[in-house]
Amino acid sequence: MNNMKKTARILYPILIFLLVLPATCFAEEAVKNIGSVLPLWSILPFVGILLSVALMPLMVPHFWHHHFPKVSAFWSLALALPFIYFFRDVAVYEIAHIFIIDYIPFIILLWALFTVSGGIYVKGSLKGTPAVNALILFIGTILASVIGTTGASMLMIRPILRSNGWRVHKVHTIVFFIFLVSNIGGSLTPLGDPPLFLGFLHGVPFFWTMHILPQMAFASVVLLVLYFILDSYYYKKEIKTAIPDAEPEPLRIEGSLNFIFLAGIIAAVLFSGTIKLGEVNIFGIPQTIANLIKDAILIVMGILSLVFTRQEVRKGNEFSWAPILEVAYLFAGIFMTIIPALAILKAGEHGALSWLIQSVNTPAQYFWAAGSLSSFLDNAPTYLTFFNSALGKFYPGIPEAQAVAALIVEKIPYLAAISAGAVFMGANTYIGNAPNFMVKSIAEEAGVKMPSFFGYMFKYSIPILVVLFIVITFVFF
Repeated sequence: MNNMKKTARILYPILIFLLVLPATCFAEEAVKNIGSVLPLWSILPFVGILLSVALMPLMVPHFWHHHFPKVSAFWSLALALPFIYFFRDVAVYEIAHIFIIDYIPFIILLWALFTVSGGIYVKGSLKGTPAVNALILFIGTILASVIGTTGASMLMIRPILRSNGWRVHKVHTIVFFIFLVSNIGGSLTPLGDPPLFLGFLHGVPFFWTMHILPQMAFASVVLLVLYFILDSYYYKKEIKTAIPDAEPEPLRIEGSLNFIFLAGIIAAVLFSGTIKLGEVNIFGIPQTIANLIKDAILIVMGILSLVFTRQEVRKGNEFSWAPILEVAYLFAGIFMTIIPALAILKAGEHGALSWLIQSVNTPAQYFWAAGSLSSFLDNAPTYLTFFNSALGKFYPGIPEAQAVAALIVEKIPYLAAISAGAVFMGANTYIGNAPNFMVKSIAEEAGVKMPSFFGYMFKYSIPILVVLFIVITFVFF
């Protein structure tokens, strides 16, 4: 019952939003050009919430810990009130659209994966040696393309935290986990990461993403080797008396019924992308029936996990709702304030960022443009923006189905660059991909002192990932 109440705390705001939203139908044509009239400074609330996430935990940690939902609400209102005042029905449509189409399905999927994976307990004594840790990272990297970066992250983060619980130096392990399992590992199938799933929905064949296997393998091998060297160095610095010497306990999995629920989640996501059942309007927002069925299945899978998983299993996993609640509150603000940025990007050459769109011509430029924006914006619409930009540049006036069929054969380096940039560079910041922030929250709840927003960038992602991506640019693009 207690779990159900906490679950309600996540789902009630969604229901309240739907109830209080005026039941007015807004013509979609009215919002097509909103990005062409929005000034660049309209993204200031988005910048504000990013800086709040980056700086407030450092400058006012006590206030942030207790009031971060209010900070998120503040920046949301800073965007919503003037936006609605000046653009009226168009603004309400845009806000409703991003919550109904993007945020609500996004948080339902995260909640379902978080709930189900939290019921799978890998029990036994994994000793956090460099070899064991590298093996866990390797397995998680492979799983990410099968069950998605979110699914793999939620499934593997707790075992690696427990196996390194005795260690003093373990922050780097969680950071490389974010690099590999939460991002780069999800680049081989549309199930791996949302941008690739969007490409699949727009006609890119399911296994086309195997074209970026060389880039993914190169990045993964380099990072795994670098991690093993770094972890070996830190392992030697550990206090020898702290290394566990007890008789190894055999590994076993409890809560294995949740693998069925996890398979149900994957099947529901695939169903929504392959089955066409028409659309319905929700307050004037067109939503596919397949997506609504998918969301219903995800909720059912999560509830079944709560009902049929023994509480002892979740206690063994040190399961709590704090990480998913933090993600739900903060990303509600991020999704609200990101509206102008995405609208300006979608306007392409008619928006305030036209100079950026016009300057992107080579595969290397597509890789860095898509990747840089995906580091801070939602990587799914960023991918779609440059995907459509490439279609318009190479096949103007040609129907999308024919243009995509030509793009995947004639312009492989361009689409590979867009795909790799959107997926790989989501690892550059905590907000580049949803699992990043959730892994950070789970690790902090387990007592790991994770670096700050800028600490993560300047200590890890810039000196490691950015250098790696520069090498990838010269080798592949």
